[in-house]
Amino acid sequence: MSENAKRALVTGGAGLIGSHVVDLLVREGWRVRALDNLERQTHRRGKPAWINGKAEFVEGDLRDRDTIIAALDQIDVVFHQAAYGGYMPEITKFVHVNSLGTAQMLEVIREQNLPVQKIIVASSQAVYSEGAGDCPKHGLVFPPVRPVEQLRQGDWQVHCPMCGAVTKSVPTAENAPVGGETVYGLTKVDQERLVLLWGKQVGIPTVALRYSCTFGPRQSIFNPYTGVIAIFCTRLLNNLPPVLYEDGEQTRDFSFVEDIAYANLLAAETDKLDGLPVNIGSGHGTPIREIAEQLSNVLKLDTAIAGPEINGEFRPGEMRHLTSDTRLARSAGYKPTVDLSDGIARYIDWIRTQSDIRDYFSEASEILKEKGIVHRVAR
Repeated sequence: MSENAKRALVTGGAGLIGSHVVDLLVREGWRVRALDNLERQTHRRGKPAWINGKAEFVEGDLRDRDTIIAALDQIDVVFHQAAYGGYMPEITKFVHVNSLGTAQMLEVIREQNLPVQKIIVASSQAVYSEGAGDCPKHGLVFPPVRPVEQLRQGDWQVHCPMCGAVTKSVPTAENAPVGGETVYGLTKVDQERLVLLWGKQVGIPTVALRYSCTFGPRQSIFNPYTGVIAIFCTRLLNNLPPVLYEDGEQTRDFSFVEDIAYANLLAAETDKLDGLPVNIGSGHGTPIREIAEQLSNVLKLDTAIAGPEINGEFRPGEMRHLTSDTRLARSAGYKPTVDLSDGIARYIDWIRTQSDIRDYFSEASEILKEKGIVHRVAR
């Protein structure tokens, strides 16, 4: 490896996306340091075997000031993937890890006058309140989050904010309003705005990549709060049906993790995206019910599992539809290479190699109901 090779820090470097970013950078000749605290919720068995041996691995917490100072030593580009995610009840931890952890990292770089040349921060489609819609009367509209009172009546549709008509989902571009309607979404707004604002202040290029639903090998089989494909698979492999919120017809844009890793490399190497939030996705929306059916078909499970389970439950603040408008990313050269069916097949090939796959969702589901994060329609 050349002494002149670029030096990268990948925070969250043991995770689904972070570890694939590490692998890609190593293959491209970068010198890489991966920082991860091996959060037990995700890494229940400790340091995973997929940590790249050609990268320097540091076990430590982003929130520890001395740890982040050491991790940033001699770094050119930061790929900031570390975050606490999903539908979990710990408000303080979300804010502490995602918002304050990011703020401290930026503060350290400025105070220590470190030679960081660029920061790529992992944002999320969760920053949007609701996906863009097409109203038969008013055209393109940006509906607000669906009211809890509406959802309690079992009305899952997205209505035009001006006339109340049911809208048709259309791809959501970066100029759509952001706000975050979950604690996680709110802290992702914090992260991307902090990084982009800081970059403009100090004159260092920054990019916020708004990932769609990312999946693929290494997605945690232990975390019951995030990663719908992983959650469905662990249920099915324990002869339990996938649980669908609402009516299962809500749609998401799914992206294979290797494509997401490539988006990070592209953002680091081009200046076309500097200073911007950028949607990264496939550009195609898929109903969650269809995902459950695909997984069941590929796994070829016992027909005793009749189909997905729908209990009239919903999560307030969850968007109904979200398909990413990826024209900005594509204009800079981004092009996904793994379609949904191939990606699912590759994930299932991987999860079949894992041992002692358990269902953690059932217990977590009860916790979410107790904490008021999951609601049920009125009877």
